[in-house]
Amino acid sequence: MRDPEFWHGKWAANQIGFHLEDVNPLLIKYWQHTNPRFEDKVFVPLCGKSEDLVWLATKHEDIQGVELSNIAVRAFFAEHFYTPMVMPINGQHELFQFDELSIYVGDYFTAPVKPVDIVYDRASLVALPEEMRADYVAKIKSLLNQGGRILLVSLDYVQEEMAGPPFSVPEQEIRALYSEYKVTKLYRDEAGDDHPKIAKKGLSRFAEEVYLIEAQ
Repeated sequence: MRDPEFWHGKWAANQIGFHLEDVNPLLIKYWQHTNPRFEDKVFVPLCGKSEDLVWLATKHEDIQGVELSNIAVRAFFAEHFYTPMVMPINGQHELFQFDELSIYVGDYFTAPVKPVDIVYDRASLVALPEEMRADYVAKIKSLLNQGGRILLVSLDYVQEEMAGPPFSVPEQEIRALYSEYKVTKLYRDEAGDDHPKIAKKGLSRFAEEVYLIEAQ
């Protein structure tokens, strides 16, 4: 990534407020909208040590992830008592493999991910500053098989009111980034006054959104 030391530092200091301890309820509720089949290959970019990986591995036979932090990936396997096979790849990445799961440690942009049918993007697009998002999306598009689908979880708030990450990536930008795809908004949750982002950060508004993005 543009500033890998930022993320390495977050994991080394255990400053991982972005990490969810449980499977994301939005994944459980909206995954069906991707029309998933067991044989569909799934990619989870910037996956961290997400519990979502385990949930997806119960639904599909091939899950690939990419994560910059070796700490995060080792923690993921240790916490689940999995003993992965670890292989160096191209001198730039390590591949951690266990049953349905293959996680590449290293730079997202150069990771040798194989083509996939579905991408699950929960905390990836919103982790990147605006100037990196077009390149990030170009990589996603290059990996999607014909008829590919993306389930995207995004955030919408006034960017000037809070420094990211996570950044605000509003609907207009998502539709522009995926302009040649069919973009359907499935959900928007507008935070109330008691939400931490409103109450503690002083944001004027904060919303979480879910999109289904389909290759035409």
